[in-house]
Amino acid sequence: MGLHFHRNPDGTTTGRNEANGFTVTHAEEEEVKRQLYEDAGWEYTPPPPPVPPGFHRFSLVHDEFRASGFGDERYAGLRARPPEGCVPADWGCFALECERPGKTLMDAVAGTVAEVRRQHGLVMNSLGVEKPQEWFDADNKNGYAAKIVAHLVLMAADRARLLGYGRKDVVRLLDATGIE
Repeated sequence: MGLHFHRNPDGTTTGRNEANGFTVTHAEEEEVKRQLYEDAGWEYTPPPPPVPPGFHRFSLVHDEFRASGFGDERYAGLRARPPEGCVPADWGCFALECERPGKTLMDAVAGTVAEVRRQHGLVMNSLGVEKPQEWFDADNKNGYAAKIVAHLVLMAADRARLLGYGRKDVVRLLDATGIE
């Protein structure tokens, strides 16, 4: 069964349950999600309240190919002393659920990744995004699309490192795109 969501040009959101064809369009994205979950027989959990201005909510994951769980000894210090605004979480791997300050979401993520690396010697390499090809709010610099970008950059940096590429190689590739 698949649930699919689409943001319409008029600002509404349309959701469809592929299993039975149930379709709903509404001005509120969460209402579409609630109705689709109800139709599918799934439990719906409303989103948490918004974070204060200047703060961003995100999860950082240490996702490895090698099997290591939340209780791995490498995470002992980070479980005991996580960055302010972050709480360790067991996602089948080690994760931090964070509400952190930053000018933008990318700024908040970068600051948290750097702090974890400096203080604990661990590079958090994912935001736990399962389907990065799904974009809902490409016009919002701090929304879901920004989480996808941060997730892909962290994942690319980690995979490049595993292949033996360094920072200069990754920066050279980014510079080649002409991004300003």
